[in-house]
Amino acid sequence: MPATPQTPTERVEQLFEALTAHYGAGDDRELRAAAKLLLVALDKIRSHGGHNWSGLLDEYVHIVKHDPERFARMLQSNSSRSSGELPA
Repeated sequence: MPATPQTPTERVEQLFEALTAHYGAGDDRELRAAAKLLLVALDKIRSHGGHNWSGLLDEYVHIVKHDPERFARMLQSNSSRSSGELPA
């Protein structure tokens, strides 16, 4: 039986685990792996986000800082296999 396709968020989580393993037992390995993913994400947002890419970034940072429940819902909805669910 074929494996169930992973959502994009699940694939990023898997990449994070691989990066964390790459850093071995080093100090702050989870932080280093997350920072590496963030650097790539920032480059992609800047490159493909149009003229207001920094506004989009500011909006996400605001949500993370000031509405962690909404952020958690956004992550959960983006991890869903159901295409009927919308981000918060």
